[in-house]
Amino acid sequence: MSVAQFLTIFISAVFIYNVILSRFLGLCSFVAISRETKPAMAMSLAVMFVTTMSSIITWFIYRFLLIPFGLTYLRTISFILVIATFVQFVEMVIRKISPPLYRFFGIYLPLITVNCAVLGVAVLNVDMFFINGKAIPGSFYYSVFQGICVGLGYALAMLLMSGIRERLDLCDVPKAVKDFPLAFIIASIMSLSFLGFNGFKF
Repeated sequence: MSVAQFLTIFISAVFIYNVILSRFLGLCSFVAISRETKPAMAMSLAVMFVTTMSSIITWFIYRFLLIPFGLTYLRTISFILVIATFVQFVEMVIRKISPPLYRFFGIYLPLITVNCAVLGVAVLNVDMFFINGKAIPGSFYYSVFQGICVGLGYALAMLLMSGIRERLDLCDVPKAVKDFPLAFIIASIMSLSFLGFNGFKF
């Protein structure tokens, strides 16, 4: 393990290969929930929790169950089961703590289960930190850290988007592009701006 590797993971996951703005994963919740900052922040925390915890569990499942028994072809199914478990937990907590927020999320909270951003983290961890069926040194810590950083990248995109959309609510926007059309235009511009981070060298 090295500090440089952790720094590389952080910059890559948050800026260069941002899960929303560069990999274009999880766009459904990104567009639908980013109308206001508070729900966007709540969704970001929920996604960060799920990505972190799923990174931990999926690493153990892949390392000590799927590889030894030659079941690596079942990784997608097993990863989705793990993610679904944590999403149900988050859903129960939000329903108990803040029913209005739970009603605001609506269908998008359970959809974290099939959010390709969350599944993408688990698959990316396996592809990056396992070589020829063996975990590289420090792979567990790298996987967990990458789960956290992807959540941070998701939160960054959500908060930027929600801040812009809240300001635009005060502007006179043509009816033809109001709401979702304008949201996709903003997302496109944000994605183009994040391409500038591709110039980073390590």
